[in-house]
Amino acid sequence: MEQTAFTLQNARCLVIGAGRIGMLLARKLYALDAQVTVSARCTRDFARIAAAGLHALDTRRLTGHLADFDLIFNTVPAPILTTEVLSDMKPPCFIIDLASLPGGVAADTLLPDGCRVLHALSLPGKVAPLSAARAVFDTVDTILHEEGIL
Repeated sequence: MEQTAFTLQNARCLVIGAGRIGMLLARKLYALDAQVTVSARCTRDFARIAAAGLHALDTRRLTGHLADFDLIFNTVPAPILTTEVLSDMKPPCFIIDLASLPGGVAADTLLPDGCRVLHALSLPGKVAPLSAARAVFDTVDTILHEEGIL
């Protein structure tokens, strides 16, 4: 809130990525009375988003859909936020990039006037390395069990 002129209540928020961090963040924002949309790529994630009472958007089709958001939180560690994707953002839109390196904002991205990015890349690993390591371990362990490897 120190970076914006408004509170999260009724703020139109987009969380890009429906993984562990994205869904946790989306639920917290929703609990703070924000209007939350989560972007994802697979049917299973769209179902989880709907079950949580949130709006969904396809990450592969972000272009032309960002004008309606006040805050954009990225959790996808790939440069998906390009000049083209961000071209319809309206000031004072604010992007908070929480992804692991390299982050989600492409290096050569030009932001529309009045829009800003806060790079908070790999934040969990920097400020809470033990918790971050446990989350990574749990995720890998779950995937290996789901695939029948363990």
